[in-house]
Amino acid sequence: MKQILAASLLLVAIGNTAAAASLPKPVSEALKHAGIPLSGISIVVQQTQSRQPVISQNARLAVNPASAMKLLTTLVGLETLGPAYRWKTEAYLDGELGNGVLYGNLVFKGYGDPKLTVEQFWMWLHELRQRGLREIRGDVILDRSFFEPANHDPAAFDNDPVRAYNVGADALLLNFNALRLRLIPDGSAASALLEPDLSGYKLDNRIATSATLPCRGDDAFKARMEGTSIVLEGAIPANCGEVEDYISLLPHDDYFLSVFSALWKELGGTLQGKLRGGSAPDRPPFATRHSPPLAEVIRDINKFSNNTMARQLFLTLGAADGVPGNVSGGTAAVQRWLNKQQLQFPELVLENGAGLSRTERISAQHLADILQRAARSPFSAELEASLPILGMDGTVKKRLNGNGVAGYAHLKTGTLEGVKSIAGYVHARSGKQWIMVFIINHPNAKYGQAAQDALIEWLEKWH
Repeated sequence: MKQILAASLLLVAIGNTAAAASLPKPVSEALKHAGIPLSGISIVVQQTQSRQPVISQNARLAVNPASAMKLLTTLVGLETLGPAYRWKTEAYLDGELGNGVLYGNLVFKGYGDPKLTVEQFWMWLHELRQRGLREIRGDVILDRSFFEPANHDPAAFDNDPVRAYNVGADALLLNFNALRLRLIPDGSAASALLEPDLSGYKLDNRIATSATLPCRGDDAFKARMEGTSIVLEGAIPANCGEVEDYISLLPHDDYFLSVFSALWKELGGTLQGKLRGGSAPDRPPFATRHSPPLAEVIRDINKFSNNTMARQLFLTLGAADGVPGNVSGGTAAVQRWLNKQQLQFPELVLENGAGLSRTERISAQHLADILQRAARSPFSAELEASLPILGMDGTVKKRLNGNGVAGYAHLKTGTLEGVKSIAGYVHARSGKQWIMVFIINHPNAKYGQAAQDALIEWLEKWH
């Protein structure tokens, strides 16, 4: 009887894509409890090798996918650039080097590396020291010409410009232009640790502790600049342990110079000049640093939904034949890849390729098509391995990790105000692999996780 019922459900789902009967009962009930109507959801479920979905709800509707859009950007990156692609960053000597002294300028030229962390930068500067550079008598010059200059407003998305996810792309992005802030309760006050060290700035910590603040409430502290002071104000819970956050307070130039100066001094080097923009000289570089391979970088992009790294990849796709990377170039590169795959996505709208956008659009069916194409790709293993493992890591580490479903799905999530999405692969105990796309665009979207989880559980157990 159960098999007959399941077969009937499949027929209804395929034949009537708008009917509530096309959804498993636990999903429908969870949506009703959350106050989310069927008009606010888009769902596609199909086997990876099948052309027909078994569940299809508003599948062709153009919707905001939030960070699930990273699936498209990272797959195009893998198939266009290749999984072994590495970004480079070059250092040039614009002057003469003698006895450890550079009588001229040190020039850094960036090519969009998304993962030039402070640790990697320290190691590279150590290499410059080993190559004989100790003292810089000129300036530090930054060549950012690989990307087209952009007037990025970090407050434009949500009026919260200090959030690390609002950092714009930069051809010479250093450490995500972010500061790691740790606040440690210490009686009525809180100690503050800020990484990396910044030369020329001081920390003004005014954070108190509060016994009434909940352990997992909204942030009750703020960070701002006051001249050369980083001012921390507000409070943290007194009895909940350390609080950690990532913030971005300085423009790219100021951040780069401050971190460089601190590290260079730590390594025993000196700098007499200032920082300014410019171009690399027409000569071989003094030293070149390469990023981790793209296959490794996309793990950070997808598992932790790193918006800044996704922006870097998207603009890199658009940088070709000496033309600086920009949004239109990245969009054109994605469209060329779609055309090559004979995929027509007329509703597709791209703004930054990261999904941190009010305007980006794609349909659930076309996101499912992307996942199906990825499953046939020679780099399918790299793409799937970049997705968070249900109940184990990334953005789904805490979802469904106590009921036996953990480990049976690789899923990319997305969250914005009014948007909650999840898309990827569910591995059923029967051995079948399902493509699942579940996007909610509704004011109550934040209450929709139970419905998404119900569909994951249903698929994992379904034979």
